[in-house]
Amino acid sequence: MLTRPDARSGRGRKVSRSPVAERADAAGVPVLQPRSPREPEFLEQLAALDVDCAPVVAYGALVPQAALDLPRHGWVNLHFSVLPAWRGAAPVQHAIMAGDELTGASTFLLEAGLDTGPVFGTLTEAIGPRDTAGDLLDRLAVSGAGLLVATLDGIAAGALDPRPQPSDGVSLAPKVETADARVDWALPAHVVDRRVRGVTPAPGAWTTWRGDRLRLGPVEPLPTSLGLAAGELSVGPSGVLVGTGRGAVRLGDVQPAGKRMFPAADWARGARLAPGERVGA
Repeated sequence: MLTRPDARSGRGRKVSRSPVAERADAAGVPVLQPRSPREPEFLEQLAALDVDCAPVVAYGALVPQAALDLPRHGWVNLHFSVLPAWRGAAPVQHAIMAGDELTGASTFLLEAGLDTGPVFGTLTEAIGPRDTAGDLLDRLAVSGAGLLVATLDGIAAGALDPRPQPSDGVSLAPKVETADARVDWALPAHVVDRRVRGVTPAPGAWTTWRGDRLRLGPVEPLPTSLGLAAGELSVGPSGVLVGTGRGAVRLGDVQPAGKRMFPAADWARGARLAPGERVGA
């Protein structure tokens, strides 16, 4: 099993193993954790294993050609998009933010390019109107696992050959950073909604309020602005609303700095919002 090295995490900054390493430990499977897959020691260990094929899911590091050449049937990557759409680190997040109604998963032969290798198989998955990236990833992890197993079985049987990706329809999905998850209230309400869902649960949508960061859960887009300017807050019987560039959104859960996530209505009662007060200013 190949996974990332143990790393410090959490408030206590304790050293912890990745979930993959923990599962491998429980199953008695040896674990390789090089700082880089380019390390000569790792390449020697991989060669000694004499593997037929190396399945990959969200490894998070570029595999050098020296390692790609070692397994007899190469490295087979499970990627959560229908390639060539959304090549890169965050395909599910970008599909939701772009307003796609359909996505899926692909298995392909890993090569030096960014998700450019020939494809063994694909599946499709509808994106629901309230799906977050977490929701969609959970479903694709299950269906994608079946696709990966079927691909490996087909390779072992000699019944499956990869096909080159088409040149049309290429789009890129770079990693979504915390700065990318800041809400731009000047955008239309439906775009704000998609962007918030696309970065939920990680890195998590946020805005600013009274000089501090305010984290946001999924919001509900409304067709009209109700006279609210972009970022302007309104509290009433219909909930906590925020104006956007076109329309408004109803806040769901929020997380002020140093506190837990809780319903926006409870936050608004304790915050004593002033008339015309805004977020994101």
